[in-house]
Amino acid sequence: MEYIENSNKEDECIFCSAQAQEDSAENLIAFRGKHAYVILNRYPYTSGHLMVVPFDHKPNLEELDPLTRAEMMELTARCMTILRKIYNPQAFNMGANIGEAAGAGVKSHVHLHIVPRWAGDTNFMSILGETRVLPEALESTYRRVRNGFLEG
Repeated sequence: MEYIENSNKEDECIFCSAQAQEDSAENLIAFRGKHAYVILNRYPYTSGHLMVVPFDHKPNLEELDPLTRAEMMELTARCMTILRKIYNPQAFNMGANIGEAAGAGVKSHVHLHIVPRWAGDTNFMSILGETRVLPEALESTYRRVRNGFLEG
């Protein structure tokens, strides 16, 4: 959230900027489909927190064409399959915050979150210290997820 709020480029969409770059640990895009892509959350809730983002810059799902929406759901399912193999999570949170009142950090470019979960994966650090503790560096997560997509 800090990254979004403190961005120096007020009018620049972080998702459009990322998709304009070559895929790497810098832009965190793990996979590109025809209508949408998978990107790691730069400030994840847990290791493996992924997002599925359409290439089209639209604020909500209903403005996307049916093929894009369908691909986004297929990519979401594929993300869950890959995350199960990599991290063996006990559960998932999956969804979208569409609009400011819903808590959207990026209001102008709709995206879906896939968050692997384990019993007890929240702790006092996030509650009292406003700090998240992750057991793995973001670059390692990127490499593991990208390899999961490459392996099919």
